[in-house]
Amino acid sequence: MNRALIAFSALALFAAKARAQTPVGVAPEANPGRPTVSTPATLTPTGYLQFETGFTAASHSPEFTSRFAPNEIMKFSIHPRLEFLASSEPFVHSRVAGQSTNRVAEVFLGAQAVVSPGEGTKPALAVSYFHRMYDGGAPEFDVGSSANSVVLLASADVKGFHYDANAMFNELTEGSVRRAQFGQSLTISHPLKGKFTLSGEIWHFTQPFLHGNTVGNLWAVSYAARKTLVLDVGFNRGLTGTSTRWEAFVGFTYLLPHRLF
Repeated sequence: MNRALIAFSALALFAAKARAQTPVGVAPEANPGRPTVSTPATLTPTGYLQFETGFTAASHSPEFTSRFAPNEIMKFSIHPRLEFLASSEPFVHSRVAGQSTNRVAEVFLGAQAVVSPGEGTKPALAVSYFHRMYDGGAPEFDVGSSANSVVLLASADVKGFHYDANAMFNELTEGSVRRAQFGQSLTISHPLKGKFTLSGEIWHFTQPFLHGNTVGNLWAVSYAARKTLVLDVGFNRGLTGTSTRWEAFVGFTYLLPHRLF
């Protein structure tokens, strides 16, 4: 855990030395990556810290009967093409085989780089890398928990719809055994009346240690309370026998309105 905090502090110090790229006078806007599996290829505004905070309740998965946990992702872009990320579940309450446990889950650090900026129907393309810095041993979802992960991302707007498509290449571990995992996700969003947006997603991951596949269908509604604050609520339904049957989530994305450098 200490290594994760030291690494993230080093990233923050490095960011403080970078030059801001957001034009003066332009109001920053939050760029939510939650609550979908897919992550946008676009980054948060340069020089601003963004928090993605939520709570997830899940039931009936290969490793647990029920699972409840808050989750947090922090994002900070030091350049229009480079963003650093930290992700954690500080506390997990789960029930396995009739026994309840409370544990700290994983901490991940990563970075995302834009390979090709997009505009309109031209997709933005990006690549990201994540490394697990700490594993508290909490029961995992059907997707598992990767030691290392590389993600290819694409995002664009087409005829009033927005899409985020990801291809994931993960390294899963079980003791000293390592296995490759492959995943794909596609999220399509469309504005509703007022400040509401509806998102639908289909995703798939291989399960090398279970010799299976997990597939899910996710639906979420978000509300832009203001440019820097977006609220969300939704659910995910597992579609295979080795998928987590139900997940419900609620949370928000908040962009600190003041540039840090």
